Amino acid sequence: MHLYGQLTDMDAIQKLAIQNNLIIIEDAAQAHGATNVNGKRAGNLSDASAFSFYPSKNLGALGDGGAITTNDLELTNMLKQLRNYGTSSKYVNDIIGGNNRLDEIQALFLGVKLKYLDIDNKKRRELAKRYLEGITNDKVKLPFYNNSNNHVFHLFVVLIEDREAFIQYLKSNGVETLIHYPIPPHKQKALKEYGNLQLPIAEQIHKTCVSLPISPVMTIQEIDHIIKTINAY
Repeated sequence: MHLYGQLTDMDAIQKLAIQNNLIIIEDAAQAHGATNVNGKRAGNLSDASAFSFYPSKNLGALGDGGAITTNDLELTNMLKQLRNYGTSSKYVNDIIGGNNRLDEIQALFLGVKLKYLDIDNKKRRELAKRYLEGITNDKVKLPFYNNSNNHVFHLFVVLIEDREAFIQYLKSNGVETLIHYPIPPHKQKALKEYGNLQLPIAEQIHKTCVSLPISPVMTIQEIDHIIKTINAY
């Protein structure tokens, strides 16, 4: 939902949900710490929200992990059962559940790193602004950003037509890139029943997107090298 770390238009989604008596399940896996204009954070803008703590996330553990957030007490109690074999008390299984508890060691790491999340996100935004101000190559389409805290730049994704040549050029100049994501969901084998859908904008984005390096541990010198390299392309 909040792709690449930028909050989606939750007001419009909430309006649609109210009109159609729907619940909202928020995908906040890439938006740790992002806030809307009222200061509410990702994960607190819906009925329930999912976070990923994969190591490369803005708030990442040292192994796999995740969490669900909700303000609904009934849902909270159900989720607690589902994550622990469906138990209501030790050795008593009321429903079919799984073994989905977050490892305590990973939780300990996350508890320490959480204190620095806002600082790290601020650094990410500063580096992103440097990209946005510094990249002037017309071949490269830059992401939209309104200078608010609604974006935490888990990824910095640009669009370029000759993607493969661009990627190889950057690699030859010491700049690694990734593609998030090469195949649109409706073209995945797992969702083949939707394969006949015509979604030209989504398909074009998946053909041209490239993720540039961005991390709170990067230096200004590293960002400037990438900017200079891109502008010379």
